[in-house]
Amino acid sequence: MSGRFVWHELMTTDPKGAMAFYSHVVGWKTEPFPDSVGPEPYTMWVGSQGPIGGVMTLPDDAKKMGAPPHWMGNIDVPDLDAAVAKVKQLGGKIFVPPMAIPKVGRVSVIADPQGASVSLFQPEQAMKPHDTDKQGEISWNELITSDAPAATKFYAAVCGWKVLDEMDMGPAGKYYLYGGDKAYGGMMTKTPDMPMPPTWVYYIQVDDLDAAIARANEKSAKLMVGPMDVPGGTRVAQLTDPQGAHFALHGPGKGK
Repeated sequence: MSGRFVWHELMTTDPKGAMAFYSHVVGWKTEPFPDSVGPEPYTMWVGSQGPIGGVMTLPDDAKKMGAPPHWMGNIDVPDLDAAVAKVKQLGGKIFVPPMAIPKVGRVSVIADPQGASVSLFQPEQAMKPHDTDKQGEISWNELITSDAPAATKFYAAVCGWKVLDEMDMGPAGKYYLYGGDKAYGGMMTKTPDMPMPPTWVYYIQVDDLDAAIARANEKSAKLMVGPMDVPGGTRVAQLTDPQGAHFALHGPGKGK
């Protein structure tokens, strides 16, 4: 189904170091992408259900714009040109115009009107969904933004998402669960104690959250938030990897 996150890419200053880190923390393997083009080979992250994303050196153009190492989600859209036109119409920005990746599809990097960046991707062939409850899968895609209600409308128009539920978080406002055939993630308006710009945070599913955090700490990650309980009986933590990319872990609750 279109509108799903189908690929997650890490752009970093040290791909080899990042590969060693995430393999140790969440058990990913790595594989070179067949027939990759460009100045360096493209490496895929591979979980128990097959490839889930890739890792590459942070491009010079992104560095010049001040971008730190970061994760980028790719959203499947049925018509990339139409989606990009809608982004422009609604006040978003196009960082990378639609470009072709041989034997893969077409992609464009955009920013929503609040400034969070994400990739829109039109694959050449349908990509089979993974069971996101399994160890090592990206289980949740969360947008922390300056205006969550506006963001829900923007992504509904561009990606076809629907608001599936709203959760009242008291002084922190509402948490919006969005998706299509199921929830793909959540959106929230950042509170005054969240100084970062609007950004997407991607959660990796792990069978044992505390053990995964311990492995991350062994490799010089920084624990930023949590671990803490969240609705649904699960627990989460947000971290930065050794190169500074922000990521999150999602695991079962205590005693499960």
